[in-house]
Amino acid sequence: MKILVVIEHDNKMVKQSSYSTITAASLINDNVEAIVMGDNLSSISEELKKSDHLKKIYVVDNNLFKNPLAENLSKTLKIFIEDKNFTHILSPSTTFGKNMSPKLATLLDVQQISDVTKIINDNTFERPIYAGNAIAKVKSNDSIKIITVRSTCFEPCGLDSDTEVENLNIDVDENNSVQFVSYDQSKSDRPELTSAKIIISGGRGMQNGDNFKLLEGIADKLGAAMGASRAAVDAGFVPNDWQVGQTGKIVAPDLYIAVGISGATQHIAGIKDSKYIACINKDEEAPIFNFSDYGLVGDLFELLPKLEEKL
Repeated sequence: MKILVVIEHDNKMVKQSSYSTITAASLINDNVEAIVMGDNLSSISEELKKSDHLKKIYVVDNNLFKNPLAENLSKTLKIFIEDKNFTHILSPSTTFGKNMSPKLATLLDVQQISDVTKIINDNTFERPIYAGNAIAKVKSNDSIKIITVRSTCFEPCGLDSDTEVENLNIDVDENNSVQFVSYDQSKSDRPELTSAKIIISGGRGMQNGDNFKLLEGIADKLGAAMGASRAAVDAGFVPNDWQVGQTGKIVAPDLYIAVGISGATQHIAGIKDSKYIACINKDEEAPIFNFSDYGLVGDLFELLPKLEEKL
């Protein structure tokens, strides 16, 4: 049995979700290796080699992988996996993993197991269904198991090792029907949503996008990331990449502050692993209070300036 973790990164730093995926892999078997594919990966290699649980790290440094196009990654991964006889392929359940894993599963003609939250044994796993209202225990008899891991459910691995690194020269098929054109990325000085220790999110109760400025001062004082409910995103208050929830980003900060968010099932599914949840809502019957450790009933337009002043 051999487990492979496909590392997510930005050619500069390893994403925190990858360290959690390594932990999940170690719960299947202690024979865990990792592969990182990208361009100019020297700093990534130095960072990743400190990871505990890894027996070996394979590096594919090629300009073709500068941008992580799933079509390019999956073709090369298929060749590597079949050559090395891996039995389990794990990646984070992020945009990266959700994009790459289905294509890899198709090429290998196996089914994919998505969003795993618990490892039972080497062929049995738990994953949420119905927006987190039920947990399915699934068993796979496929010879190769393609798995995406909900990283918020696993602690990141330690960084106290010095793992062997091997640079690979794989024949890469550069004749692809998909080509990278551009990447329109929103810039922010605040922490990334999926790795932030504190998140403050606004919902439909914010009424419009301009009112999100009321959250900015609090976010700056707390060093928090800013998020939003799907209702706020759909209403055009804030960009799509702020969305937290089942159909947005799954988060598990130390503190999650929900402002003007009613607490729909899909939103709760994305925040339920937070250590503490606090909310502000003028409707004392709002479902969000049932899931919060601390709740404040009141008008957010009166309470937010007071909260910022106190901070």
